[in-house]
Amino acid sequence: MLSQIGFLALFAGSLLSHPAQASPLLPLATIPDYVIAYAPLSHLYSKEQWFHSDVATHLEHTTPQINYTSIGNATITSLASVSADAFLTSDDNVENSPAWLLSTGNMPDDTGYSAAPGTIVCVQKEGGIVDAFYFSFYSYNYGPQVLGIRFGNHVGDWEHIVIRFVDGIPAYIWLSVHDWGDAYSFTALEKRGLRPVTYIATGTHANYATVGTHAFVLPLGLLSDRTDAGRIWDITKNYRGFWYDVLSQSFSSAGGAGIGGRKQMSEGSSWLTWTGRWGDQQYPNSDSRQICILDQCHYVTGPTGPVDKNLGRLTVCQYDECEILEDLSRHESGERKVHGVLNEQNLEMYNDLVFWARTKAGDASR
Repeated sequence: MLSQIGFLALFAGSLLSHPAQASPLLPLATIPDYVIAYAPLSHLYSKEQWFHSDVATHLEHTTPQINYTSIGNATITSLASVSADAFLTSDDNVENSPAWLLSTGNMPDDTGYSAAPGTIVCVQKEGGIVDAFYFSFYSYNYGPQVLGIRFGNHVGDWEHIVIRFVDGIPAYIWLSVHDWGDAYSFTALEKRGLRPVTYIATGTHANYATVGTHAFVLPLGLLSDRTDAGRIWDITKNYRGFWYDVLSQSFSSAGGAGIGGRKQMSEGSSWLTWTGRWGDQQYPNSDSRQICILDQCHYVTGPTGPVDKNLGRLTVCQYDECEILEDLSRHESGERKVHGVLNEQNLEMYNDLVFWARTKAGDASR
C-alpha cells in the first residue's frame, strides 16, 4: 500500500503531467490497495440468465444510431468521437436473445472470476476522501414482471457500488438501485473477511444489501426485484482501473487485473467520457414489440455510462438527498425511503395494469 504522503504526491503529479484523453496511456497511479482489500463481493441471483458483459464486446454488436438511423460504427477507442445524441443500438433483434446479449460465457466461476472485466474508478476529494466506484456492465436489463407484463427491458445496463474511504478507512457504502439507491455506514453490511457482501437482483442487476424481495414503483409489491445467495462475482479478479479528476473532468489509467488490466492500456480512457446511451432508443409505440401503459413501457431507452453517475458527488449518495442507514434492520422493516408508495398515481397505474392484463394476457410476458 502506498503511504498517504507518497500516494498523494504521485497522484498530484499525475494530474499535472498527464493530458486529459491521451491514448494509449501509461500507468500513473495504481488503484490503492485498500480499494481492492475492501471491494464488495456480490452474489448473483441463483437463476440469473443475463450476465456481466465486456464493454468492448458490447460495442462489436451494437451500432450508434440517431433517430433510429445508423451514423457509423464505434469501437472502444473511437467511442468518444461519437455524437452524444447517439444510442448504441443492438444489431440483433433482442427478442431472439443472441449469445452476446445473454453473456452466459461470462458466468462467474467458483472463485468469483468472470471473463467480463468490471470497471473501478477512484475519485480523490477534500478531507482525505477517496470514493471508489465499482462499476458492473451488462448488455441487457431484463425488467421485472407484473400481471403478465414485463416492464423496463433495455439494451445496456450500468450498475455501481461506491465505497467512501476517509484516510484509507471505509466509512460509507452506496448501492445503486435503478434510478436511485441506498446508502449505509460501512459497518452495517454483512462482511466476508474485510469485504462487504451485496446481492444483485435477477435480470435488472440492481444492488441490494440483503436477500429477498424488494418492492419498487408500484404498490403492494407488484413490481419488485429478487435477490438470493447465488454465484459470487468478485470484481477484483478482472477489472479496468482508472482515476477521475473532478476539476478537469478527465480520466487516467490506473492499471487493473486480468483481461481488463491487460486490455485497458491500449484502449485508453476516452471511452469513459462518452455521454451517449449504451443501448437502444426506446422503441416507438408503432413497434410491434412495444407496450406502454402510462409512463411504464415494456422496452425503454438504454442508460448513460459511468461519467454520468455524479462521480464528483459531495455525499456518498448519487443525489443531494442522502440518508445513511446504520443497520440493515431498518432496510428490512421498510423504514427506509419507499419508492413504491401507495398514492393516486400508482393506484391509477395499478388499475390500468389490471385492465390491460385481463384484455392482453400474455402479450408482453416475453
